[in-house]
Amino acid sequence: MTILLGCIADDFTGATDLANTLMQRGMRTVQTIGVPAADNGLGDAEAVVVALKSRTSPVADAVKASVAALEWLRGLGAQQFFFKYCSTFDSTPNGNIGPVADALLDALGADFALVCPAFPANARTVCQGELFVGEQLLSDSSMKDHPLTPMRDSNLVRLMVAQAQRRVGLVPFTTVDAGVKATTAAFESLRSAGISYGVVDALTDSHLEIIGEAASAHRLVTGGSGVALG
Repeated sequence: MTILLGCIADDFTGATDLANTLMQRGMRTVQTIGVPAADNGLGDAEAVVVALKSRTSPVADAVKASVAALEWLRGLGAQQFFFKYCSTFDSTPNGNIGPVADALLDALGADFALVCPAFPANARTVCQGELFVGEQLLSDSSMKDHPLTPMRDSNLVRLMVAQAQRRVGLVPFTTVDAGVKATTAAFESLRSAGISYGVVDALTDSHLEIIGEAASAHRLVTGGSGVALG
């Protein structure tokens, strides 16, 4: 069994969406509810998605559960990792996306990850670092009045700066449009500047494919909807 991709999702619905997407793209995928006690039943899976209940739990609990899932996936020999959060970046100024991302990078000894909650099939896109829900900015959508995680800002760079303990930069859609080579160079430029989180614009599935190819070429830590943290 060779696990190519180990995924940590912050709720069951997101985990199911991700597992379905991976299967549609041809990956043999298994989804678990929580962190299993063993690896029985994984068969010849290429991707494993661990569904947690950490989306709105206290920050410390979300971090603990996510790191436990990561360690279990590492024990399976997973080669790359993906942190799946809500495609509306459902969070608060204190977390849980930023603190969990920091903890996962620390546990992996990694210095860079992508942030891209785009899911064009569900009308979630990122342009100039702003997250759109359909034709509306996240901050203008119904999420602005969510009872647990009201989203009053649609700028992903500002949101990550508020939550995470690492520097954040942006890769605009014009760079992604230019192709894999240009996108890869942008990732390397951010890393060289000491930036740990690259928020990446994506308006189409083609953009996501370019981002994925660029990330895979350098074995970047990824997560989010599509390819990135989250």
